[in-house]
Amino acid sequence: MNAISNLSVASKFVLAFIAIITLWLIGSNGDDEEEQQPEIHRSSDYAMTDFTMTVMDDQGLPSRVIKGTEMAHYPEDDSTEIIDPIARLIKPGKDTWRLTANKGHTVGKGENILLTGNVIISREENNEIELRTEQLNLDTVYNTAYTELEVSIKSPYGNTNSVGLHAAMEDKTINLHSKVRGRYDAPPTN
Repeated sequence: MNAISNLSVASKFVLAFIAIITLWLIGSNGDDEEEQQPEIHRSSDYAMTDFTMTVMDDQGLPSRVIKGTEMAHYPEDDSTEIIDPIARLIKPGKDTWRLTANKGHTVGKGENILLTGNVIISREENNEIELRTEQLNLDTVYNTAYTELEVSIKSPYGNTNSVGLHAAMEDKTINLHSKVRGRYDAPPTN
């Protein structure tokens, strides 16, 4: 004989009731978790392929030219995603900066853009200097860029590696955050 057969009928009923309640609670918790995490279906209100878009400044002059293979706008959060973006940041009388990446993401009017995957920045008129990283936050209002990830900067006379940077493109200044290493050769004298 086992221990359960020695119990009274009332005790057996209480144990069975507890077991059923326990199973019901375990089963309903799993259902609640699925209900708490609904599937997200994003649908765009417009999309483009192989596009070129020109953004004008207050004087009606081009300030940004953006190209890409695909672009989609999502009205739920007013976000825009671009696949293979190529952007030119234009300031009259200043250097034109060229940015490329695997993907770009922005919300609203595009004042802040997150570039991800094989991000490359160079000056269009002089591409001997090149900055590379995997993620870059770009502020198009103040013409600044920053990242906390690894960065490599290539120039005609050497290379620099760092973790993190903040760049002010108009001033042509770059602040490197940490683990800065580099090698430079003196330019040839004539």
